[in-house]
Amino acid sequence: MSHVFPRHSKVMPPIADHGDGIYLIDTEGKKYLDGSGGAAVSCLGHSDPDVIQAVKTQVDKLAFAHTGFLSSAPAERLADRLIAHAPDGIDRVYFVSGGSEAVESALKLSRQYMIETGQPKRTKFISRKQSYHGNTLGALGTGGNEWRREPFSPVMVSASHISPCYEYRLRKDGETQEDYGLRAANELEAELLRQGPETVIAFIAEPVVGATTGAVPAVPGYFKRIREICDQYGILLILDEVMCGMGRTGTLFACEQDGVRPDLITIAKGLGAGYQPIGAMLCSAQIYEAIEHGSGFFQHGHTYVGHPVACAAGDAVVKKLTEGGLVVRSAQMGETLMTALTDAFGQHPHIGDIRGRGMFRGLEIVQDRETKTPFDPDKRIAAKVKAAAMANGLICYPMAGTIDGQRGDHVLLAPPFIITEDQIGELVDKLSKSFAEVL
Repeated sequence: MSHVFPRHSKVMPPIADHGDGIYLIDTEGKKYLDGSGGAAVSCLGHSDPDVIQAVKTQVDKLAFAHTGFLSSAPAERLADRLIAHAPDGIDRVYFVSGGSEAVESALKLSRQYMIETGQPKRTKFISRKQSYHGNTLGALGTGGNEWRREPFSPVMVSASHISPCYEYRLRKDGETQEDYGLRAANELEAELLRQGPETVIAFIAEPVVGATTGAVPAVPGYFKRIREICDQYGILLILDEVMCGMGRTGTLFACEQDGVRPDLITIAKGLGAGYQPIGAMLCSAQIYEAIEHGSGFFQHGHTYVGHPVACAAGDAVVKKLTEGGLVVRSAQMGETLMTALTDAFGQHPHIGDIRGRGMFRGLEIVQDRETKTPFDPDKRIAAKVKAAAMANGLICYPMAGTIDGQRGDHVLLAPPFIITEDQIGELVDKLSKSFAEVL
């Protein structure tokens, strides 16, 4: 009998024993190709010797120092490395232990920035429907996935939500990508005017939406228009790159491909690549200086902020992503993966869309390709695909509620950047077998 509180009490997962490259092996000896990097975490696979050694070396030297008293060399190195590659204007890094903490930090810093700059009436956030920004109450309340939000709505402070930039479902016939992007972005201005722009703190969005809709990128021009609107009305732009950042989409920061400068960025998952729990909130020099020249104190904090061992792991990971060329490899192998998926499923009667960037790809499952009609939620397609894939030795990330939190199914793929062409073939074969069994 286990005393571990599982994610689902009626599903007892296998017990992982060890990792080997892109594979995980359970205690029964069964081998699984990690086709989703867990939840887009394991960008370097499960046995990277350099990151493992960095962790061991740091533990031998210093395991923990509370940032209320001391900083640490690994935290300083990692912050310098991130800022060297960050978008223009981003100047400071606040380390935390995961994505939800990173988003909470961004929300609280944004609010405090408004207080420090004499704008205390700004109390609201705007995000998008079908977004996901974390599972703590603040992050969950900001997100727009109704299925996740519903049980906790009475105890959350909620953002307001505009439509997502979801080309497959929402671009009209005859509408260009650019025209659709402008129409979708202009919903932010309409919502600002409805709320009263002087009451809004920030707009938060994922550059490429991950868990809730399955690797949906914005169309060209969308985020440039979003930036213009934020500047016009004096609100901050928070880009949530917890899932899509750190090379996952083929650039270190996902927003590089949209040509947009955020005020705050949240990262996690691939930052530690699974070797340590770590996340970070990055902010502009303008925001930091408002605190520095104001109260001087960010009214926030967690025990494991800037944990030396986590930062040592993160520093080794980011070094491999940048100097080691693995971000470039993510872009290159991402195209190989996309070609393989298109060849295998481009004409599949139940695959409506194949999308994404780099090593971040989604397949939307439909009952009818022509009408884009989803399967009845009662059929539990996503759950069945996950079970079939596990039985076939493939870890992938199927999810239900793709369209509105209730209807629709998709599979998210986010394999380690070290995957080979042969292993991409293995991934696609196992996914194809799983689809055949379920669909």
